[in-house]
Amino acid sequence: MNRIEQLKAMETAQEWDVIIIGGGATGLGAAVESTTRGYKTLLLEQSDFAKSTSSKATKLLHGGVRYLAQGDIALVREASVERGLLLKNARHLAKNLSFIIPAYSWWEGVFYTIGLKMYDWMAGRLSLGRSIHISRKKTLEKLPGLKETNLSAGILYHDGQFDDARLAVNLMQTIYEQGGIALNYMRVKGLGKNGNGQLSVVTMEDSETGREYTVKTKGIINATGVFVDDILEMDDPTVKRKIVASQGVHLVLDRSFLPGENALMIPKTSDGRVLFAVPWHNKIVVGTTDNPVNEISLDPVAMEKEINFILTTAGQYLLHAPTRADVKSVWAGLRPLAKPEKSEKTKEISRNHKIMVSASGLVTILGGKWTTYRRMGEDVVDKLEKVKQWPETSSVTRNLPIHGSAEKIDEKDPLYYYGSDAAAVRNLSNGNETLSESLGIIKAQVLWAVRTEMAHTVEDVLARRTRALFLDAEEAVRVAPRVAAIMAAEMGKDNVWEEQQVRSFQDLAKTYQLQ
Repeated sequence: MNRIEQLKAMETAQEWDVIIIGGGATGLGAAVESTTRGYKTLLLEQSDFAKSTSSKATKLLHGGVRYLAQGDIALVREASVERGLLLKNARHLAKNLSFIIPAYSWWEGVFYTIGLKMYDWMAGRLSLGRSIHISRKKTLEKLPGLKETNLSAGILYHDGQFDDARLAVNLMQTIYEQGGIALNYMRVKGLGKNGNGQLSVVTMEDSETGREYTVKTKGIINATGVFVDDILEMDDPTVKRKIVASQGVHLVLDRSFLPGENALMIPKTSDGRVLFAVPWHNKIVVGTTDNPVNEISLDPVAMEKEINFILTTAGQYLLHAPTRADVKSVWAGLRPLAKPEKSEKTKEISRNHKIMVSASGLVTILGGKWTTYRRMGEDVVDKLEKVKQWPETSSVTRNLPIHGSAEKIDEKDPLYYYGSDAAAVRNLSNGNETLSESLGIIKAQVLWAVRTEMAHTVEDVLARRTRALFLDAEEAVRVAPRVAAIMAAEMGKDNVWEEQQVRSFQDLAKTYQLQ
């Protein structure tokens, strides 16, 4: 995966069948779908792959217990099936995780047990395990760190867990292996139409060099998440906005707050939504919030009220109440929600995806969630075929292994999430230098990120190729200068580039740290 080679391949292409704008979960899923159906496909991302929402999820592959409570049975069923497919197709990144809901009365225990039995039933043969009612004693054994006060029992159920940004990187590699091209740091600046008023040209700018490119295409998919309105306005400046954004915040704590192997699910918080405390990469991720926001940004910042809400809620359930000083990292992400016809609270807006078609033939996909990314890709390519009146093709992605998928994974190996690439990463010459003992990061991972994963900045490496920034922001800042030096030597950059990269990363990391 060499960006210079990818650029050359793009330049020599006369015309593309499909151009996909957006390198998050939705765009990557659509590009894998399009490429594997035989379409000549180009994906363009304005920043880095999964830079925005798609690296800032709760790390869960789930049908959505709360969507079941809202009566959105179709979404729960679809997501449960897709969860099972991803656990099969990306074994190195996705796994079965046990969750426990603490019950504080006899009635709560019965209520949640019945609901979760229905959750199991919807997943059918792709169910990850049977939900069971467990005793108070068993609940405390499986959730060491949970408060005992008034606890009656627990309900254990199964859902999926994954690494969002690593999945995005592997999807990008899958696109390449299937014959497509995916470019990061390529910002779309304009769309052009032919004599029939149909979109046929895309103008873009390489953020690294400032060079502009104009390419021809037969079809365009707008999969830019919270930025879909920007692309819609390029097509038609009079269009009404289609997206509302909701901000979700997560805090990361030391594993000692919940040292077991199971996740805690709090089914109803003071604001009426669910909260999770989930083990992930030897830390605990606690979240999420759901607050409407007006400003759309690549790097949203957690609001004080969100931080306080999570700390307060976690403190009501954990034996040792976490404080600001315990937070290793905090991050905020924006959920793209299809704007409802009438005013609704963001937590009540459906997470179902929605596909729109403009008069110019632009196909836009809104909403959705990581768990259903593959189905979203399938649906949006189906729609493009109908719009363009192309012969229908069949999807093959249900059973397509994603790059890196491996049968046997040893989670004790710090490089396990590279899957089938782990041995190649480990065997890189001069790559054994340890950069972070606590996070298990070695020099080889930086070299691998530059050479094969299209990483171009220190942030790319420390936020999304490794997850250092998300796990321990202070430790990520500490290793940033060494990462910059390794990258500079590998990429032929000078000291000025190194210093600029370190400063830029330090500025970003401040927003992941609680002062």
